[in-house]
This record gives sequence, C-alpha cells and structure tokens, in this order.
Amino acid sequence: MESPNATPTGPQGTGGEETPSTLWERVKRLLIGPPRDLADRSIYHRLSLIPFLAWVGLGADGLSSSAYGPEEAFRTLREHTYLAVLLAALMGTTVLVISKAYSRIIEAFPHGGGGYLVATKLLGARAGVVSGSALLVDYVLTIAISIAAAGDAIFSMLPMELHGMKMPIEVGLIGILIVLNLRGVRESVIALAPVFLLFLVTHAILIGGGLLATFSRWDDALVEVGSGFSGGYSAIGLGGMLLLFVHAYSLGGGTYTGIEAVSNGIAIMREPKVETAKRTMVYMGISLAITASGLLLCYLLWSVRPVEGKTMNAVFVERFIETVPLGTAFVMLTLLSEGALLVVAAQAGFVDGPRVLSNMAIDSWVPRRFGALSDRLTTQNGILLMGVASLGALVYTRGDVRHLVVMYSINVFVTFSLSMLGMVRHTWKADTGSTGRHLALFVTGLVFCLTILMITVWEKFSQGGWVTLVVTGGVVILCFLIRRHYATVSLKLMQLYRELSDVPRLTSEKGAEPSPSDPVAAVLVSAYSGLGLHTLLSTQRGFPGHFKGIVFVSVGVIDSREFKGEETVAALRSNVKEHLAKYVDFAHGQRIPACHRFAIGTDAVEVAEDLCLQVATEFPRVTFFAGRVLFERERWYQNILHNETAFAVQRRLQWAGKTVVVVPARVT
Repeated sequence: MESPNATPTGPQGTGGEETPSTLWERVKRLLIGPPRDLADRSIYHRLSLIPFLAWVGLGADGLSSSAYGPEEAFRTLREHTYLAVLLAALMGTTVLVISKAYSRIIEAFPHGGGGYLVATKLLGARAGVVSGSALLVDYVLTIAISIAAAGDAIFSMLPMELHGMKMPIEVGLIGILIVLNLRGVRESVIALAPVFLLFLVTHAILIGGGLLATFSRWDDALVEVGSGFSGGYSAIGLGGMLLLFVHAYSLGGGTYTGIEAVSNGIAIMREPKVETAKRTMVYMGISLAITASGLLLCYLLWSVRPVEGKTMNAVFVERFIETVPLGTAFVMLTLLSEGALLVVAAQAGFVDGPRVLSNMAIDSWVPRRFGALSDRLTTQNGILLMGVASLGALVYTRGDVRHLVVMYSINVFVTFSLSMLGMVRHTWKADTGSTGRHLALFVTGLVFCLTILMITVWEKFSQGGWVTLVVTGGVVILCFLIRRHYATVSLKLMQLYRELSDVPRLTSEKGAEPSPSDPVAAVLVSAYSGLGLHTLLSTQRGFPGHFKGIVFVSVGVIDSREFKGEETVAALRSNVKEHLAKYVDFAHGQRIPACHRFAIGTDAVEVAEDLCLQVATEFPRVTFFAGRVLFERERWYQNILHNETAFAVQRRLQWAGKTVVVVPARVT
C-alpha cells in the first residue's frame, strides 16, 4: 500500500518477499526465480544487455542462419557451382546493406525500430499490422527452424538409426528455452554465451583454415570457374545463368533472416541504447557476411555436395579434417557448437516475439494481456505463446528445415520490404545533406528484399509458401477483428464517462479523509475513467447514507510499455497519483470524505489483493467495490480480450473473509 509515507511490500518484490505457500509456487520459484525488486532503482541497468551480450542474444539469430541459408543457395545451383563465387560476393553485400539500413532505422527509431513500429509510423496502421503479423509468424518460425536446424547439425554426427530421436529432443529443447526465458532475458543470454564463443572459434578455424588450406589451388580453382562460366554460357545461355543465379540468391534468403532482431530489441539494450544497438548491428553484419560468404566459397573449393542425413557443413568439416589433422574431436565441437548456436538463435523468437506482441497489444491489435510483465519482468504470456506456436510449427513440418526456411523467409522479407519502403518514403521527405546517400541505401535494400520475396513466393508457393501466406493473412484478419472489438467497447465507455462528467459539483472546498472507525467503501480503480466514476457513484446509489467515506485503491502495473528505463517506476507512480487525485477531488466535490492508496507491481491481481488487505487493516469496516465491463451477450473470446481482474480480486478477498461487490458497467 502507498499512502504519502508508505512503501509497497509483497509478492511483487517491491520491498519485501513472501515465502511460496503452495507446491506450484515453490516449483515456479525454483525454475523461474524469485520476483524482481521494483524498488531497486538499478534494476533496469542490471537487466539490460551490453553490446557483446546483445550480440549473443540477438545477433546469434542472424549468425546462425549461416547453418542453412548458404546451403540452400548452393544446392539450388546444382551442377553450376561456379556461380558460387558471384553468389558469395552478392550474399555478403546484401548482408552488409541490410545491416547498414537497419542501423539507420535504429537511429530514426531510438526507442525500438522494429518492423512493426517502422511500418506503422511511416506507412500507416494497416501496413503496420501486416508487418507486425508477419513478424509474429516470423518469430514463431525463428524458434522452430533454429531448433530443427540444431537437430540436423547434431544428428549429422550420429548413425541414421538414431535419427528417430531427433524430434523428441527438439521438442524438449523448446521446453527448456521457455523456462530459461521465463527466468529473464539476461539470465538466458549469459547461460548461452559460452556456446556462442565456441561457435565463433570453431567456425573461424573451419572457414579460415578451409580457405588457407586450398590457397595453393586458388589459381586452378579460378580456371575451373572460368571454364564453368564458358560451359554454362554454351549450355543454358547468359539469360539462363542469370535466372539460375537470381533463383539461388533468392532461395538462400534464409541467410539474411534475423538481421532485424537488434532493432526490435533496443528496449533491453544498455544505455546509450542507440550506440549499443548500432555496435551490436556491426558485430552481427560483419560476422554473418564473413561466415555465409566464406562457407559458400569453401563449398566450392572443397567440392562439397549434399549427403543424406548430413548437413553440408557436416560434410565440409569431415572433409576438412582429412587434410588438416585436427581429429574427430574438432568435428564434434564444430557441429555441437553449430547446433548449440542454433538453439541460442531461437532466443530471438523468445526475446523479440513477445516485444512485438506487446507493442501490438498496446495499440489494441492483439489481446492487451500480452503487454503485461511477470514478476520476473518478462512478457510471460508472449513467451508462452511463442513457445507453444513454435512447437506446433515444428510438429507440422516434422522438423524439415528446407520446408521451414521457405515459410520463414517469406515473412522476414515481407517485414524487410515494408521497413525499407517506409524508410525510402521517410528519407525522401527529409531535407538533410545526407539524404541522397541514405536514399540510395534504402532503395538498394528495397530492391534486394522485394526480389527475394517475390521469387521465393513464386517458386515455393506450393512447397509451404501458401501456408505462410494463409497463416499470416489469418493473423492480420484476426488483428483487425480484435481492434474493432476494443474500439466498440471504448466508445461505449466514453459515452458512459461523458454522462457521468456532467454530475454537478456540490462544493468547491477540499474535503476530509474518512475516519478509520466509520464504514467506508474501497473502490478499485485504474485510470480516471467512466468505469471508475460509475463504480464510485454506485456505492452511493446502492447503499444510500451507509458509507461515510471512500478509499480509492489503485495498482500501477509495470507492463512492457512502462518498463523502458530506470526512471519508469517513478514516472508510473506519479501518473497513478495524478489519476487518484482526480478521483479524490471528484468525491470531495460530492461532499464525500475520500483518500487514496496505491501500490506498484507487475501482476494487478496479486498486488491488488495485498493492497486491499492492508486497506482492510487500516479501515476495519471496509467494503470493496470493483467495476467490470459486462456485455449484453457473453462470448467466449471476451475472457481472452478483457482481463477478469475484478472477479479474480473478488475471489481472493472473499477467501480472506472480506466483502467485495462487483459493479457491472453494461455494454450493449
């Protein structure tokens, strides 16, 4: 409870910590950890990520795509592998162009320049919801494809008869990541950092050694490439080679996925956020460009070809140790680090997916409960949704990476294309000395992205592309239906507020506070609104002359919109006080003694219960009132779209022996 001199305590970690009372709470505490202490002003600093950790948690998504993107592109070349030289150059260029473009997006959107916000701000709400929906599906598939590719890498070392265990292990890995992320982003990233470092070391040795070991044969390789171009020109012509090249380039689009993860995750970066994010983007862009292009060249130089049950990276590393005597231990370390990095890459889905959900929840495109934080300051509902949906995608595709990468790439490049288009429009309107250079950057990025998107949809429509388009389109339609529902309810409540605001003020004098010995009504409110005023006036109309005072009770909920820095708790506290002061002033205008009490936390129900019990101690003759939107016709989805805070608090307080009245605000 917070009065002018009070400090909140309770299960939300705002000044004290309760011992778990049930078996489920003890298990949850063991797996996820104790609640965060919101009274600790350094908490945001300790939860945020420095550039290296951001590179691990978010950059791994991009870097890990080198495990399947270059392979898909190289496979598409078939016998025309000589084109891999140009393909490697263009692939590296594309990575660097998109990375540079997203660095500019980070500068333009310093509080989070993810595809949803960029499209919304620069192209409008409709484009924003398309980009956001594509991102949501993208992050679900990020988890699924990363885990599936991890399984492929690890099982490349094992006999074919053991491959039946791959799917159960992949499902278990997703379960482990769900638990890790419920504990908190920084904890999960630190736990996985050694894996990231092992990948860097082993693949630096593999690619660098692979290029150096063939150095004496580079002249011969160039001659072979030249002969390949001559033979290809004779066989399929210049147009045929160009089409094949563009085809392979586009179907290797999985290589570029994950680049946007950094701009989506600015909120978890250490201050100064923009500089941290830009540095992380540099790390990601350079490492991915070198790794992807280097692997393509090594496939060509070492004559690597697909082998059933093995990834091409596995074939390459096995061939590599035949020349460079590092032993089978190096093979195991390389493939294990690759598989483990892919598991780390799934982090991007759990880190950024819930943040996109949260931003869309704030704008009422998805259920608003996705904006809430758990007591570990994670977007718990979003994490669970991402985890369950990715399990569904994994099972549906049976862990087939080639199937998943098609679905994945389409959604990524829908978002990329909208972001680039938005920045082209934004830069065109800007009047700065660097406009021409930036415009060229975004136009180039837009051409790359649209090319990859259109060819992937055209070529792979029947091989999983249609599923992505149907699912993403369904998410867009659902978002519009949810938004229309919230708009209708808000309009009804605004009408209620306008009617109640006309209640005449009976006095202009400041009133007194209620006496603890008198019967008082404790009204649970949030923002100053028609629902709160309706609940207040119902205490007087329903019980005329009984209550001698009003205590307004409110919980300031730290959701993902509020938790953006060290000062946000103080700002939220000030905002809650401001709204409560309006309620108190309204009650005084009706000659009703009134005061307020509030607390800050991440779970409205648990904090409200704690706060109400403290109010009951201060005012022994209290009766609690809570307002709830009541629909004329109850529908199953209303419980999903509207939290049941009033009934949840009522159940808890009634169990504690308190009287709680839920006042309906009828919406027809």
